[in-house]
Amino acid sequence: MSETGARTQAPDAVAERAARVRFRRALTLMGFTLLVPGSAQLIAGNRRVGRIAVRIWLVTLVVVLSGVAVVAIHRPFAYWLAFNATFMGWARVLLLVGAIAWAALFVDAWRIGQPLSLRLPHRRAVVGVNGILCFSVAGTMLFGAHLAAAQHAWLTQFVGGDIGEAHNGRYNILLMGGDSGADRWGLRPDSMTVASIDAVTGRTVMIGLPRNMENFPFREGSVMDEQFPDGFDCDGCYLNGVSTWAEDHTDLFASDTPGIDATIMAIEGITDLDINYWMMVNMAGFRRLVDAFGGVTLNVRDRIPVGGLGSDVTGYIEPGERTLNGHDALWFARAREGSDDYSRMARQKCVMTALLTQVDPRRALTNFQEIAEASSAMLQTDIPGGALNDFVELALRARGEKVSTVSLVPPRVNTADPDIDLVRQMVSDAIDRAEGTKKATKRKGSGKVTGGSLGSRNDGYAANETEDVAAAC
Repeated sequence: MSETGARTQAPDAVAERAARVRFRRALTLMGFTLLVPGSAQLIAGNRRVGRIAVRIWLVTLVVVLSGVAVVAIHRPFAYWLAFNATFMGWARVLLLVGAIAWAALFVDAWRIGQPLSLRLPHRRAVVGVNGILCFSVAGTMLFGAHLAAAQHAWLTQFVGGDIGEAHNGRYNILLMGGDSGADRWGLRPDSMTVASIDAVTGRTVMIGLPRNMENFPFREGSVMDEQFPDGFDCDGCYLNGVSTWAEDHTDLFASDTPGIDATIMAIEGITDLDINYWMMVNMAGFRRLVDAFGGVTLNVRDRIPVGGLGSDVTGYIEPGERTLNGHDALWFARAREGSDDYSRMARQKCVMTALLTQVDPRRALTNFQEIAEASSAMLQTDIPGGALNDFVELALRARGEKVSTVSLVPPRVNTADPDIDLVRQMVSDAIDRAEGTKKATKRKGSGKVTGGSLGSRNDGYAANETEDVAAAC
């Protein structure tokens, strides 16, 4: 090689090494920004901006790690955070601001790396890396802000306040199921169940009330008791018609939910229980919720028709242990073809118990947004927002407990002319057995399956009165 050629190549080698150094420096600045936002500015940029960003990052890191430590020691703190509307609102704002600020720091780190001084391949690589890091970090934070916004929107449905006092150590929550649609919301509830929950253990007793019960009293001294002092004994008046009657006489109620208030007056009069809260479940929202949880596994004892009655039946849910999606789980609970109301009530108990015992907290976290949106579409309630984390704790405790049930249906109860003293004794005995103050009784089943439920109208359905609903299903 000639002396002239050697002199020509030496500057090229130096320039190549310098280009690689600048390239590595640019990548390093972006890597520092990923690990410690603001560090690139401290090293080679606006140090004042860098100091502010690093301080904010360190404070955030300390707060997050402290929160994780508290949750590890005291799990209820996590529920308090998840069900606190104020926290979710602030979390949304901070995540949005953080996403924008972090993205801006990445762009500034790219600028500090002097991209125009790099060779074209290096320049393209730096732009690509910076874009991936910027959109990945900011995108993750923006998605987190979206989830916080969805949770905040759901939480704002609930009234203010904290959990109230338990009645005799139990919270009694009225669960009502209604068809979707504005013209039917809250009118003639399709199903009514009181969930009586032990305030300490979460041990739950489900008390099923038939929609066709007649001639029952209302809570003494209530508005409905004044209107019907001899009980709801009008022609064609059933329990699920109380709501309709009240909606036609709203002037008697100082409330935005007269139909629900009147229904509570009826159920308190029937069961002699004080109702703490109520929940109205929209069936369409229920379907979405089941799908969000990944379905529910049920023991299908017989072919369950889907679609309605007679010619409206469009298919069947076949027998066997099956994981049903929201559509099929809804029809499993509601199907009437080939069954009676009491068989259907038994199937509804099976669905509610399965949801209570099978919900996977990990699945809840991964489908957080869909669950929040489905819950918003599904639920109307007077449960205060401050009580949500308490009830979540009770629900998690209840996962390890048996769920028992008593239903006020034939053959023990004549729904056309119920013996209210017997009804109240049945409710009291079921709660006493759940609390262990009274010996559980074993009822012999006929082994017959009617309408998809174990038992018959004459013998009683196993899931309608049992100490362990899951076993009866």
